[in-house]
Amino acid sequence: MKTWLKITAIVLLVYVHTAGLLMDVPRLNILNETIRALYFHVPMWFGMVLLYLGSVYYSIKYLRNPSHELDVKAEAFAHVGTAFGVLGMITGMLWANYTWGSPWHGDPKQNGAAIALLVYLAYFVLRGSLDNPEQRARLSAVYNIFAFAAMIPLLFIIPRLTSSMHPGSGGNPGFNAYDLDSRMRWVFYPAVAGWFLVGLWISNLRLRFKLIQEKSSDTSI
Repeated sequence: MKTWLKITAIVLLVYVHTAGLLMDVPRLNILNETIRALYFHVPMWFGMVLLYLGSVYYSIKYLRNPSHELDVKAEAFAHVGTAFGVLGMITGMLWANYTWGSPWHGDPKQNGAAIALLVYLAYFVLRGSLDNPEQRARLSAVYNIFAFAAMIPLLFIIPRLTSSMHPGSGGNPGFNAYDLDSRMRWVFYPAVAGWFLVGLWISNLRLRFKLIQEKSSDTSI
């Protein structure tokens, strides 16, 4: 990853944390100051989806032209994407506790997100259950594609078709419709970019560490 992208990620997140906690936000009923969680909760989910997209991209490339590095890249992006998903779930539960009265409300988007994470956790179980490297890489790549295909309706389609308390779902207006004003956009969009760049950075670090670790184990034999 280029140095300037790393610097950009750091600058963006320093700005997001500072402005996100100090800048004025819309004073809405129930939400009040908790709306600041938008700068952290939603970008985590954006980052998760984009990282999973990167993972499935490398899985497709692997199936077309098998390469150990492509398999490792797919795994690294899926690992970090899942970490972002867990963080998104935790921040969402904290937000829900103050706005809905309980951390877990059984909301369709909450349930869909939990199922999507379980589907991806099964991806790692699959990888850990196979000893043959080529078989593991091939089956994992195929499963990764289906996991991503399952995540899309779980997060973006089914909640919109059912009753949901999430903005933009179940007939509720999205943030753009009523409270994501110009002040919040100046923080929200940099937050999405910043968290995604951090996710790319961590994914590249995982990739490099994995390849170095494998190279070291080969030379020691």
